Amino acid sequence: MEPIVDTALSLQHKRRALALGPANGVDFLMRLSADDLLERLATVERRFPDAATLFSLTGHAASALQASGKVDHVTRVEAMPELLNDGEGQVAAPETVPLEQESMDLIVSLLSLHEANDIPGTLIQIRRALRPDGLFLAAFPGAGTLAELRDSFLQAEAELSDGASPRVLPFTDVRDAGGLLQRAGFALPVADLETLTVRYDNLFALMKDLRAMGAANAMIARSRKPANLALFMRASEIYAERYSDPDGRIRATFSIVWLSGWAPHASQQKPAARGSATASLAEALKPR
Repeated sequence: MEPIVDTALSLQHKRRALALGPANGVDFLMRLSADDLLERLATVERRFPDAATLFSLTGHAASALQASGKVDHVTRVEAMPELLNDGEGQVAAPETVPLEQESMDLIVSLLSLHEANDIPGTLIQIRRALRPDGLFLAAFPGAGTLAELRDSFLQAEAELSDGASPRVLPFTDVRDAGGLLQRAGFALPVADLETLTVRYDNLFALMKDLRAMGAANAMIARSRKPANLALFMRASEIYAERYSDPDGRIRATFSIVWLSGWAPHASQQKPAARGSATASLAEALKPR
């Protein structure tokens, strides 16, 4: 599988963002995702003695699990020791799941799976680390995220140079995400999408937030040439022309894909065998 993300550079961006701190609420996506995680767990009628948060960047996911009242012990796994601000947890290379086979009842990943170069392989490792009937929950940016930013830079570069270099990740579509769960061997896979629109004064304010989130461009295929001011100014103009509200502020879309899947277990519901229906759909649809 051809890698897309420069993992070392991505970690550099996370380290730089960590030094900046969550000033001015730039961790809003993580806080919203953690709140959503708490709501989703509230609908699951069971307890999870052993849980892990996987490369979730902050302590928000672990705090949500503890606040749910359904988890006894939480293990944090992060790619850098700096992210374990209290020193509790494990450090592992990205896309490596350092958990023993069938050792967890619940594994959660918030806002990092989109940067994995081998998402199917990562999901397989996660499924193996779950005990039978264990639950996996994940949220990550999906297709449609930062579409306005992508479009504005593509148009600006087309006008000012001979071609365009990739500046926004090719995010996974929600339908493909559900298929990845099935491919990794999860039972009862579900994928859904939640879209958030955030408004900014201009493109530069948006890019400042992305840097503070550690979400700057880390694609391997990125241009190595320093971007000139003319490109950013033209992209900002295009953004404002196409994606601004009447008050002049621009819109930025964040499409968050949520995944849930269970490690297979004999007690789980199974789809009916093909051809086992006892009633005809055509008969059911006939007018009465």
